[in-house]
Amino acid sequence: MIKNIVWLFMTALFFLIVNGCSGNKDGEEARLSLMNTTQPAPIELNFQEKDKSVAYQVREDVNKVDEIYDAAVIEGKKEIIVAYKVKHLQRFNMKKIEKKLQAQLKRKYPQKKFIVSSDYKIFLEAIRLKEAMEKENISTDEAKKRFKKIINLEKEMT
Repeated sequence: MIKNIVWLFMTALFFLIVNGCSGNKDGEEARLSLMNTTQPAPIELNFQEKDKSVAYQVREDVNKVDEIYDAAVIEGKKEIIVAYKVKHLQRFNMKKIEKKLQAQLKRKYPQKKFIVSSDYKIFLEAIRLKEAMEKENISTDEAKKRFKKIINLEKEMT
């Protein structure tokens, strides 16, 4: 009886030590999940003026801002959505970063209307639209509808 209890205790202790030393990688990934960058290619919904596309230039300009580590850009006929993620320690300055970025883009591209957002939901919707365009082969009309939904979502949040 005592041998069984000792054996049970030693087995439990062994599994506890092995589990504790396993170096739980899942916890580390969960902590950094919002810090991962995707760097999606810009989406161009304005197919008629493909030569005049500024979406790639806008993404490069946004990525040059030190406080931003990831950006998604969708170019429509009239508007360009710029959704970005801010570095963790810069979260307190989000409004200031948004104003700075809006002014910088408006100064460089005065002919375009920009919708700038640091909201993660807008960023995710932009990524979902890009993936749908690549994988599901949605029509241009459907893509434009989803683009307008993203714009309306941003307007509702402000």
